Amino acid sequence: MSKYDAKYLEDKLRARFDASHVEVSDDSDGCGGKFSVIIVSKAFVGQTLLQKHRLVNQSLAEELKSIHAFSQKTYTPEEWEKVQQQK
Repeated sequence: MSKYDAKYLEDKLRARFDASHVEVSDDSDGCGGKFSVIIVSKAFVGQTLLQKHRLVNQSLAEELKSIHAFSQKTYTPEEWEKVQQQK
């Protein structure tokens, strides 16, 4: 069982990226081993998808040692606006 929960990851990502929107889902039935996240931040402006994901992975390097599955969607505020309009 992972020692991290969705709230912990959300707080850390929100603080690290000064994010305007963060969603963290624990997809592991509560064991804390599988998470998916959505992060919207100005920190991602001008970054490629790979660069964005590397930033997130670096900021959670310690946590990812005990999380077996981690998926992320990273958006700039402008990209997130477009995603919301498509819904």
